Amino acid sequence: MKKSWDFGDFEITLREIIASVAIVAVMLLIGFVIAEKIEAHQMDKNAEYNKAVHITDSAMFRYGMETSLGNAFVYGNLEAVDPVTYPELGGAYMYVEKVKERYTRHTRTVHHSNGKTSWTTTETYWTWDKIGSENIHSNNIRFLGIEFSYGKVAVPKADYIQTIKESSKIRYKYYGCLKEYTGTIYTFLKDGTIKDNSEFFQNKDIRGALKQKTSGIGLWMFLIFWIILTGGAVFVFFYMDNRWLEG
Repeated sequence: MKKSWDFGDFEITLREIIASVAIVAVMLLIGFVIAEKIEAHQMDKNAEYNKAVHITDSAMFRYGMETSLGNAFVYGNLEAVDPVTYPELGGAYMYVEKVKERYTRHTRTVHHSNGKTSWTTTETYWTWDKIGSENIHSNNIRFLGIEFSYGKVAVPKADYIQTIKESSKIRYKYYGCLKEYTGTIYTFLKDGTIKDNSEFFQNKDIRGALKQKTSGIGLWMFLIFWIILTGGAVFVFFYMDNRWLEG
């Protein structure tokens, strides 16, 4: 029976293959235990999401907060009460970030070879580098007709708006959130308000938000990560000098 296989940079022996089977077995065992815990946690959370009340009108929303109704999916419009902007930008937004960039000269060493000789040269290149940022946002928001302070609902991710040049080497890039969105929040109704940073599902009704929350994507992401990690561990083991196995 062949006892080793040569792959150029490294050689794999039969004993290493046998040892790698043990590594995979241990990794799968550990992964199975972790996956079980993730699945159990997801099942508990799914039960929570499925029991949450569904609210689509302002009166019920207000009543739920006043009576501490608990977990709820609430569908409605999210809007800035006092929209903001920068004078040079115009428009009206819930949130705006202003990023300052400088066109900067850099150098790097480049290695060359023609097969017989090797040499290096210095290459010059230019990039726009971030050198600072600032942001502004509305003080208050309104969801389903009820006003809250900014931060009670997690606003959507800021999108690129515009780039304005100050000079040939200085520019400002603007990112922001629109002044109004439609979607669903998942929150906890208690003591006349909602929890801070309540999750917002842009352009999704309650059914769509519930489906996303109960998708179990966390378990699938873990399984993919663990398979990649296991493969990487086996590769590193093969690449190492495992002479101790031959003793």
